[in-house]
Amino acid sequence: MITISTVLNHYKREDIQNEIIKNSQDREVAIKFGDRGFGKRPDTLKYPRDILELAKQGATSFHASEELWKNPLQLDPLLKKKDLEKLRIGWDLILDIDCPFLEYSKIAVDLIIKALKYHGINSISCKFSGNHGFHIAVPFEAFPKIVHDKEIKDLFPDGPRKIAFYLKEMIRNHLAKGILKNETIDIIAKKTDKKPNELIKNNQFDPFSILSLDTLLISSRHLYRMPYCFNEKSGLISIPINPDKVLEFNKAIANPRYVRISKYSFLDKSKIEKNEARKLIVQAFDFDTKIEETKIKEGKTYEMPALALQEQFFPPCIKNILRGLEDGKKRSLFVLINFLSSVGWDYDKIEKTLRDWNKRNNEPLREVYLIGQLRYHKQQKKKILPPNCVNQMYYKDFGVCKPDNLCSRIKNPVNYSRRKTFYLNKEKP
Repeated sequence: MITISTVLNHYKREDIQNEIIKNSQDREVAIKFGDRGFGKRPDTLKYPRDILELAKQGATSFHASEELWKNPLQLDPLLKKKDLEKLRIGWDLILDIDCPFLEYSKIAVDLIIKALKYHGINSISCKFSGNHGFHIAVPFEAFPKIVHDKEIKDLFPDGPRKIAFYLKEMIRNHLAKGILKNETIDIIAKKTDKKPNELIKNNQFDPFSILSLDTLLISSRHLYRMPYCFNEKSGLISIPINPDKVLEFNKAIANPRYVRISKYSFLDKSKIEKNEARKLIVQAFDFDTKIEETKIKEGKTYEMPALALQEQFFPPCIKNILRGLEDGKKRSLFVLINFLSSVGWDYDKIEKTLRDWNKRNNEPLREVYLIGQLRYHKQQKKKILPPNCVNQMYYKDFGVCKPDNLCSRIKNPVNYSRRKTFYLNKEKP
């Protein structure tokens, strides 16, 4: 719990105020008021003195959009995609790496930074998130203006998603080796409170069974914690660090009593070379195309049911999510949208269900986030199944996996509903 005096002593510093304002230019800002959640959106910051005044009103942290806007105050959750694209003037690539164990996060961040440099990018910045993870950033100006005959500013969130997925797969084996260098599977399982078999995928240790690199949750108006702001869970400050020395990072320097303005700026544009990120985004899109072609060749396409499946046939995990949650709401939203659309529900019904579900959550998601995720899904041409049951970042991770007798015979929640519907229809005659 952060005391009011600690918050005020931090945000009354002029150097802190100036850094926050500098990082808020052309961005939508959301202000968090401790346990009360976020204030109104959209919002902006204009003057350094606003920071202290908001802190006096209970503000504990400031969050900014990855997207850059002509006028952030014109944003509205009901805007259509073409209207959002008219307002958007760009976006920065911000990769969010998180793990309950900081030493694992540091290995992943170090590898991603090396992967970015391998693609010829110099304008890389990094900051400690304030708790277990880090944010890695590449400024919008490092990317070419046009990619695949489309303006780069309009490639959000597809661009960041594809880049994050590409880098994730690029470092996967190296990350596994790095984590296993000093620890065995049994030690890792004990530390992370998982079973050894839950850490294995395709007969190999899967580092992303214990570590998260945000890909699918990136959506329009996605936010990140701004530099020099509190992390409410830890009481530490999110501070920029030397991207070349992540492995040496000690979070003791993020204590608000000792924080100093770093010589390393987050989203530093001074080192940008024109089109230096072209190779990265082109290869990320090419990699995504190859993955999709492989799925088609292997027959991994999904056939929609002729009739929408009824809620009574949903698996236990989906029913538990729909009752409302304490944690894992963003990941659950991703699960619900893909599950409900895959069992044949139309988007009007899905939207009503999601709104009702959100009201049952302990701390509801912002409506703009919920609608943004649903709208993004509607725009996609291909149907995506929800994550498989063995994916440890879902279901078990936020306590909704309560298997029944049928669960042991299926791999995906959608298969559960289809099989149960089939069995019951077969019994009726």
